[in-house]
Parts: sequence; C-alpha cells; structure tokens
Amino acid sequence: MTAGDERVAQRADGRRHEAFPLLKIATWNVNGIRARQHEVVDWVQRERPDVVCLQELKATAEQIPSPLCDLGGYWCYWHGNKAYSGVGLHVRKDLSPERPEFSHPPFDHESRIVTVRIGALTVASIYVPNGGKDYAAKLRFLEAMEAYSASFSANAAPLVLCGDLNVARAEIDVHPRERRPGVTGQRPEERALIEGILSHGLTDVGRALDPENDRMFTWWAPWRNLRQRNIGWRLDYVLASTDLARRATSCPSYREVGSSDHSPVLATFADVSPSPGPEPVP
Repeated sequence: MTAGDERVAQRADGRRHEAFPLLKIATWNVNGIRARQHEVVDWVQRERPDVVCLQELKATAEQIPSPLCDLGGYWCYWHGNKAYSGVGLHVRKDLSPERPEFSHPPFDHESRIVTVRIGALTVASIYVPNGGKDYAAKLRFLEAMEAYSASFSANAAPLVLCGDLNVARAEIDVHPRERRPGVTGQRPEERALIEGILSHGLTDVGRALDPENDRMFTWWAPWRNLRQRNIGWRLDYVLASTDLARRATSCPSYREVGSSDHSPVLATFADVSPSPGPEPVP
C-alpha cells in the first residue's frame, strides 16, 4: 500500500481520517528472529503488510538485529526473552502517523502476547504455549484468551488475534498422516477452547475463505521433507471480528517462504478505516 492508495474520509466530529482500500495483517512464527532476520526483512519489504505480528523471537529487545529494530516505515515493538518465546508487533506509519499504544493483557507470561490499538481496532500478536512441558499452563492461557475475546465482544470493539495458537482447530487442519488422537495440539479440550474464543464474535479468516482446503497448513516438522511434501498442521491463524472478517479477500499461507518451521500468513481486508471507535477494553 502506497501513499497513492490512501483516501480521506470525514469523521462525525468534523476531523478527517485516512481510509484504506486494503488493510494487510501478517503473522509469522519465525522460530528465532536472529536466524531469520534477512528473510523477515525481505518478505516484509516485498509484501508491505500494514501490521506485522511475529512470534517465537528467542531474543530480548536488546538482541534484535539492527535492520529489524529500525524496520523502515514501521513503528516497532519487541517483547522477548533470551532463548525462548517472545513476540513482536509492528505497524506501518502510513496506517498510524503517530506511534500507537502497545500493551500487554494481564495474562501475559513468558512474553507471549502484545497488543496495539489502531483507531477502533485492537490487534494482538500471540504465541500460545505448546503444552508439551506444562499442558495446564497452555489451557489456562487459552482460557484467558477466551475471556479477553469476550470482553471485546461485550463492548462491540473490533479485534484481530494473530499468531501461533499451537492448536490444530479441526481434523482438516492436520494432514492425515499426522493425525494422532490425544497428542498435544489435537486434543478435544484444546479445540473446544479455540471454538470458545471464536464464539465471541470472531472468525477464522483463513478457513472462512477456503473452507474445503485440506492442505492448508502453516507448520511442518523439520524432517523427512515434510514441508516440501506439504504434510503439516495448521497452527497459525488470523481471527478477526465478524464485521472485519466479512471484508477479507485473501488469507494464504506462504509455504515457500523462509526457513522457519512455520510459514507466514497474510490476511488482506478491503475498505477498512482505522477511525476511532469504542474505548479499548482494559
């Protein structure tokens, strides 16, 4: 999106705001930002998302490579630990001329969630615990996400949750060779919590646009050429408030991009305005 893509609309209070024919929101578990820095810069420069959500940084803010710290044209926010977890959230200055407010819900732990308010819209970059070492902590995090989503729905506040949720939502989201009842990431109680989150006025954008695609995956185990053979799981999502999701035009997984075990996902929405709306949910 370039300056030529912008148009100006009139607000009810007489002030003007920019409206955008296209809003692009990306999410990518990079599995180590320092190892993937050039891939991230190249992909962001090529696709020019308006909002970039990154997960599993495995780095503190001080360890972020300089080409990423000052990502051209973006307000950048990094929230991480030395060797695990961590999230980033970056907003194009075309979308928000002034630095937006970044914050963390009370249930954030291990640097797993950051949110940003852009006009009426709140966007979150999320890295749900995988649950292999502490399954109860994963369930608590998902339960907190459901309560968080419910608070936005109750206030009619638009919300987009992006990231690695570490749950394959349904059987269609796992290649038949990878389906194993009872394995973490495919358990009924995890899937029920994802459905609970969606029940609060959110839409799984990728699945809504491509409901029958049984080869739409975002993660592949790093062996036996599983990525090249597309034998994977769908773990990375863009969940958007219903009104915004109705404006979605595409939400592909970029299997061919990068060397992380996850692929980037890029959702595109048409005719979206970042105008002020309801107050943010505490």
